[in-house]
Amino acid sequence: MGLKAGVVGAAGFAGIELVRLLLRHPEFELTVVTSDAWAGTPVSAMYPAFAGVTDLSFCSNANANLAECDVVFLAVPHTAALAVAPGLLEQGVSVVDLSADFRLSDPDQYRKWYKTPHTAPELLKQRAFGLPELFAEDLKTLADRRKEGQAVLVGCAGCYPTATSLAAAPAIRAGLVDSEGVVVVDAVSGVTGAGKKATERTHFCFANENLEAYGVATHRHTPEISQILGLGERLVFTPHLAPLNRGLLSTVTMPLDPNAPAPSQEELDQIYEDFYRDSPLVHFAKGVQPKTGSVAGTDRAQVGAVVHQAAKMIVATGAIDNLGKGSAGQAVQCANIICGLDEACGLDLIACAI
Repeated sequence: MGLKAGVVGAAGFAGIELVRLLLRHPEFELTVVTSDAWAGTPVSAMYPAFAGVTDLSFCSNANANLAECDVVFLAVPHTAALAVAPGLLEQGVSVVDLSADFRLSDPDQYRKWYKTPHTAPELLKQRAFGLPELFAEDLKTLADRRKEGQAVLVGCAGCYPTATSLAAAPAIRAGLVDSEGVVVVDAVSGVTGAGKKATERTHFCFANENLEAYGVATHRHTPEISQILGLGERLVFTPHLAPLNRGLLSTVTMPLDPNAPAPSQEELDQIYEDFYRDSPLVHFAKGVQPKTGSVAGTDRAQVGAVVHQAAKMIVATGAIDNLGKGSAGQAVQCANIICGLDEACGLDLIACAI
């Protein structure tokens, strides 16, 4: 028998992607899927893609036997994880949270951006941030603690922060970027990134054949990106919604350090290749630009970077599937690590070529 897993909020887009990944995972046994709205409904009745694959039915959160799970994934809106995670940890169940509740290290920042107090600030000191390529040691520490019998908590990175940070981090950590300069991020996401509930922005008739910016200067992923990259108030982040089901592309424009020699393109390529050499789920696209179609349906990220010599800038681009590396796939990657498995175990690495 494998490690028992449960998914809270399994009927949503990220939740059902977790169900898909866990059902075919060689080491996890999916035993519980919850949805208050669809309690009693077979997964295959709501999502016919699972017909003949599983006989699991959604159960209510109140009736879910999560205490018998080794790992529970929380695919829930912010504040909901705050209500669930502490109790699971007390019962000895490790938690991988896909929401925003355990991403920001400072509870005051959480209050500022999410307009509600953080009710479990003590857990922020124990959790690891779920972006394995940039916070590998923190996740390994959790793996050691879990091996000793402790329940552990991962707060997974958001989709925009993931694509943006994977694109920008090698240049910033190499000291190439002006420590006082403004970093500009323009990112485009597919509609599934907004969640399952339709709004006037995400309804087909409004989203189709349309491209728009939203959350300009106010988007809640701003402090998360700043936290990961150490940018403070120097970040200008503008997200856009595109008429795609899945996919996210983030372009990061970073001013070069004026007190250091500008790197050649060959030197920048080498920095990025070395940075991701041991990361099986990030591919540096040397000489070409990343695109969402190359990673759709996978937990992989493509990253590209170009030196703009005339403007003294680095332009870096990251492409992910917002439901893969941006949420469910990354959550499974983190769970693999804390459970002592290969980080790519059970994950799709090859997208549909066409």
